[in-house]
Amino acid sequence: MTARETIAFRLNGRQVSGLKGEPILEVARREGIEIPQLCYQPGQPAVGNCRACVVEIDGERTLAPSCCRSAVPGMTVRTDSERALKSQRLVLELLQSDMPESGYTRHNELDRWSAKLALSKPRFAARTQPAQDLSHPAIAVNLEACIQCTRCLRACRDEQVNDVIGLAFRGEHAKIVFDMDDPMDASTCVACGECVQACPTGALMPARDAALALPDKQVASVCPYCGVGCQLTYNVKDNKIVFVEGRDGPSNHGRLCVKGRYGFDYAHHPQRLTRPLIRRKDAPAKSGDFVMDPDRVMDIFREASWDEALDFAGGGLREIRDTHGRKALAGFGSAKGSNEEAYLFQKLVRTGFGSNNVDHCTRLCHASSVVALLEGIGSGAVSNPVMDVTQAEVVIVIGANPTANHPVAATWIKNAVKNGTKLIVMDPRRSDLARLAHRFLQFKPDTDVAMLNALMNVIVSEGLVDEAFVASRTIGYEDLRKNVAAYTPEAMAPICGIDAETLREVARVYATSKGSMILWGMGVSQHVHGTDNARCLIALALMTGQIGRPGTGLHPLRGQNNVQGASDAGLIPMMLPDYQHVSRPEVRARFETAWKLAPGTLDDQVGLTVVEVMHAIKKGQIRGMYVQGENPAMSDPDANHAREALAALDHLVVQDIFLTETAYLADVILPAGAFPEKTGSFTNTDRLVQMGRQAIDPPGDARQDLWIIQEIGRRLGLPWDYQHVSEVFDEMRHTMPSIGGITWERLEREHAVTYPCLNEGDPGEKVVFVEDFPREGGKARFVPADIIPAAERPDAEYPMVLITGRQLEHWHTGSMTRRASVLDAIEPDPTALLHPLDLAALDAKPGDVLTLESRRGQVTLWARADAGTPRGAVFVAFAYYEAAINKLTHAALDPFAKIPEFKYCAIRVRRGGDAPRQGSYGGGQILAAAAG
Repeated sequence: MTARETIAFRLNGRQVSGLKGEPILEVARREGIEIPQLCYQPGQPAVGNCRACVVEIDGERTLAPSCCRSAVPGMTVRTDSERALKSQRLVLELLQSDMPESGYTRHNELDRWSAKLALSKPRFAARTQPAQDLSHPAIAVNLEACIQCTRCLRACRDEQVNDVIGLAFRGEHAKIVFDMDDPMDASTCVACGECVQACPTGALMPARDAALALPDKQVASVCPYCGVGCQLTYNVKDNKIVFVEGRDGPSNHGRLCVKGRYGFDYAHHPQRLTRPLIRRKDAPAKSGDFVMDPDRVMDIFREASWDEALDFAGGGLREIRDTHGRKALAGFGSAKGSNEEAYLFQKLVRTGFGSNNVDHCTRLCHASSVVALLEGIGSGAVSNPVMDVTQAEVVIVIGANPTANHPVAATWIKNAVKNGTKLIVMDPRRSDLARLAHRFLQFKPDTDVAMLNALMNVIVSEGLVDEAFVASRTIGYEDLRKNVAAYTPEAMAPICGIDAETLREVARVYATSKGSMILWGMGVSQHVHGTDNARCLIALALMTGQIGRPGTGLHPLRGQNNVQGASDAGLIPMMLPDYQHVSRPEVRARFETAWKLAPGTLDDQVGLTVVEVMHAIKKGQIRGMYVQGENPAMSDPDANHAREALAALDHLVVQDIFLTETAYLADVILPAGAFPEKTGSFTNTDRLVQMGRQAIDPPGDARQDLWIIQEIGRRLGLPWDYQHVSEVFDEMRHTMPSIGGITWERLEREHAVTYPCLNEGDPGEKVVFVEDFPREGGKARFVPADIIPAAERPDAEYPMVLITGRQLEHWHTGSMTRRASVLDAIEPDPTALLHPLDLAALDAKPGDVLTLESRRGQVTLWARADAGTPRGAVFVAFAYYEAAINKLTHAALDPFAKIPEFKYCAIRVRRGGDAPRQGSYGGGQILAAAAG
């Protein structure tokens, strides 16, 4: 018998068939027969504990729950027998007897089934119910409406694998609990809301009755935050998003995280920019040393009409170009914007400014990964989607904290582990994934190459190399083999802090499995040796043949929602769209033809990167900038230097939705549309091109980014007349072969298409490099790497290491998430995470003020104990303006990718200092004000 074998049986008097092992409930649903169901939910394990779905089976003494019972040949089943219906009604009546008079949801499944079975008022007395718990900013706990179906428990335990929700006590005292029966806000709940989405009766609901509002419309879109690209539905009433639900997209299948589900109301924040602004003539002189208050924007700026603002913005850029030359301008685009915005922005810089001085935050994220991948593989994109972890035998996660930065992707990793996949976590910080790991390698910061070369040494010395794959599909192996010979586990163990036997075991497990996959994050890429780190990971996959098949491959987890798409679209200084190098004459000629330019128009020199632009400003080489949706005054390393550079510009045009730190230094601010206020395509970390749809209108006189970019272009002399975003996408696909087969109509119809998709009708390739690599000769290249130390090491004066990054609730520089009421309430203040023993050594305790200082600046923030942070290190998120941690970071660059070393610099820490100064947003102010 095969898994697809069908079983014939009788259901309510007629012959039907179902798949072997398929629940009777699902067969009945397909046949149009309704059976009450409460504890059953597709995608969750069936438990049969509510007994609302019982059916009668001929020859059996007891009724059977149809959700967890499958048919056998010749079985006769009745869903509508008197006995089955009586039992179904009794179950529903008993549950209804405990329900509150007022409902908490508009979609109470118990009420719906009770109505279908024509139940009247329950005859039974209600039991004593647990008290309502409204302690959590995101989720209201109404256990008086709980039927103990355990759908929330399974959502938490089996889907998200957060293991917070349980069912405790016995008999009439049984109830759903969080951790050890803690109030929800005191529990370890991460507010993903999966339990809310699963609850059938409103026992768990969005806080403050948000979901009771009847929406005017529902709009299918995607999440505006990380690179996972979860599909979601905006529920809109009166041009306001009232709540968000997960949708069944390829990357999330209905799942969301706290940001995707609750981080939407930043779009309605009162500090939204709604009118064009021009810097007042009597405003204080620009300086890199400033304190910004978005509530007092008119102290510095005055309102202007769009015509005046655009003429001033575009005219100032044009004057600098015409007076000082085309290399005197630079543009920073946005990884938060759409593919079409990124494409049009880089086209503006290249044809309107006349240079390749265009970049975006990929320079600060995965630039080193892309450089190494292009060099070794021939493509900067991932080889396999995240979901392939469910097909892998071994998964390595290195330099990444997916539970915080890619939470939904982390759920698939956790699901894979529960199904038998061996997870190996490698990181200086102990993340939540480490509790599920087969092996956790907490290596010393800055020793990636030493550890990875040791793994390769074992693979070579123990004969675990896939010799056939290496011979047929790679070049340069012999140089790599010679290079790793000296990197024995015994020699590297004292350097990286992982014992030799563990290194040997991990190497064997990875090399010998049927399918091993590597996922990495910015802990790998944000170093002066970031490119070398990625080279080592690529070499591991190549030497073992762990690439080109499902459940294998290389996957750098993209940080922002469209950092992949923005890079694909050419928003980088060395590549035209689709990674076609600017130095190649045939590439420039192709784009000059497509863009109707005279031959020789396009610049043949690689432009300046993000950090290089700041240095060039200080040297007087860059005099004007156009910044769309980026905040380098917060995100750049050595932020004081970046702010001084921005303040020194002759002309700065900023296009954004809030007064950011960068916008504060602008000469003109153009108010743009937020993510849910525009339509466009976005490419996630899996190479999946998805449709983001407009759900609400921009506030006031704010305009969509694409319109603004086009208007600036016109003032630079560009004859553009795009009438709709689809026209930009169509131009893209005709200049970018990788998406040539994706039409706008197909995106609207299918919502998502994976590239490469070369021809219309192609399904798209989820797994690439199956037969060859997009390099010369079709072969991948090994590139050896040696140990290069961090640019700045701890010493007696600055004895600790600073590690920066993101946290679950906040994203990038915080301009959006710290104006989202729920996210801001959960994590209101800047914190420094230290090992408890390091805190004790400072004579400090959690909640104390700490001062962190490097050779470049200092900040104060609150202490938090974190046993996962290694001794001698401090972790700080860079989302907090009142503790802008990038004032401390080092601007030293990876020589190949020009990415800064965010993950390592020397600092000193002391207890005390002035508490972080709270401004007009953040600090939990939104919900505090709403509560009175």
